[in-house]
Amino acid sequence: MSKKILIIEDTDSDRKIVMRFLNKAGYDNIVIAETGEQGVTMAASEKPDLVITDTMMPGIDGFETCRQIRESHDQETMKIIVTTGAIDAVDAVKARKAGANDYCVKTSDSTQIITAVKNCIGEA
Repeated sequence: MSKKILIIEDTDSDRKIVMRFLNKAGYDNIVIAETGEQGVTMAASEKPDLVITDTMMPGIDGFETCRQIRESHDQETMKIIVTTGAIDAVDAVKARKAGANDYCVKTSDSTQIITAVKNCIGEA
């Protein structure tokens, strides 16, 4: 059974890019949420192995989404990666404080995000 991944991303083009990276790396059990609020609800109902959330979204941002998911899920069973389009060292620290297992900058190169995914779900 393949690992289930929940992508929380409000931008359609970024969602498609992340999905393409994951599919190319062999991950196909993917569910999508378009807002942080929807992502928190789906994390509870879908029980993914990994959550990948964007930082900047309408409503609650990725950091608050991460915090809310962390409040109701064990860190050992559900991993979280926070992604952003901006390089900011402060955000990396903020992501860790919110309970994220990793933090990645979105680029056109899939290496960083796929490495983070493999590290988080034990396939590195």
